Amino acid sequence: MTIKDTIKKGMIDLKVNGISEPNLKARLIMQFILNKPRQYILVYDNQILTLRQEVDYFKAIKKLIKGIPLQHITNMQEFMKMNFYVDENVLIPRQDTEVLVEEVIKIAQKTNAKNILDMCTGSGAIAVSLAKNIENSHITAVDISAKALNIAKKNARNNLVENQITFVSSNLFENLVGQKYDIIVSNPPYIKKSLIKSLDKEVQKEPIIALDGGEDGLDFYRKIVKQGYQFLKYNGYLCLEIGYDQKIDVIELIENENNYVDTYCKKDLFENDRVIVTHVL
Repeated sequence: MTIKDTIKKGMIDLKVNGISEPNLKARLIMQFILNKPRQYILVYDNQILTLRQEVDYFKAIKKLIKGIPLQHITNMQEFMKMNFYVDENVLIPRQDTEVLVEEVIKIAQKTNAKNILDMCTGSGAIAVSLAKNIENSHITAVDISAKALNIAKKNARNNLVENQITFVSSNLFENLVGQKYDIIVSNPPYIKKSLIKSLDKEVQKEPIIALDGGEDGLDFYRKIVKQGYQFLKYNGYLCLEIGYDQKIDVIELIENENNYVDTYCKKDLFENDRVIVTHVL
């Protein structure tokens, strides 16, 4: 079969099985199988595939139909204009989180912050992006998952910032005694436990440990807000990604601590509340 005919068949298979964006995913799988850019697929669409390429292509299509995320098949996700390795051990970086990263960069540039803690680092997307975009910064990237930390280290190496990041295996602040940071940033698990089974089947293939925020989705915010100020320098900032409906609850947690001032919220590109920023004096 030609590239064009194979993509068409793949697209139909995806569409019939209710997979979103079938045209795009059918093409991206072809780019992955051939290890070629989009332009190549367009120009050489009459090229005949080898039997091996054809078999591998439809194996990948079947994985998509089973609900395996595209990023787990290609092991790649773009974030902040960089490529990140991802698999089933880490949350796939989302565009929404770029709003959090951009706000931290802005704060760092305004306050000359260099020493930053990325709590629940996962793939390392936040830590790597901050290291890449904040000159002379040093990032401490924390996660409880050894597998996630290995992936974060790989992404730091691949994006040439491994010398700027210290990776720490820790249950939140447990192994950070005595440390102080200019900024603490976190995109913690924040899905309500009862809602996880109602998420898209692709999302359900991601690690539960990176999704489950407890009964009300606020377990990690409680701990980070309660302990975070002890790990912040004078005038240090706490920056949190939140679920679209968690603004009031998270701000209430912050206000109840009496250690934070000037709390504000930023919206994402879809006008959902997405980032909470506060700081200590």
